[in-house]
Amino acid sequence: MSEPAANPPAKQLLHLVFGGDLEDVSGLTFKDVDKLDIVGIYPNYASAYAAWRAKAQATVDNAHMRYFIVHLHRLLDPAGAAPQR
Repeated sequence: MSEPAANPPAKQLLHLVFGGDLEDVSGLTFKDVDKLDIVGIYPNYASAYAAWRAKAQATVDNAHMRYFIVHLHRLLDPAGAAPQR
C-alpha cells in the first residue's frame, strides 16, 4: 500500500500591516505619509491580525494613531481573491 498524500501547503495570502497618525479620527488621511509605520507583510490573516493587534494596543492612548490590515493577495490576484482568513 502507498502512503497517504501529505496535506498540500496552505495557499499564501499576503497581508500588509501599517499605520500612522491621521489628520482627523473620522477620516483616512495621514498627517505625514513619510512617517508611516510599515509593520510588515505576513503570509496569512491570522499572523497579520496578531501584529495589527499588538501595534493597535501599544498606541491606544493616541487617538489619531491607526493601524490597518491590507489584503495584498486581493490586489495581486483580484480574480482569484477568496474571502479566506
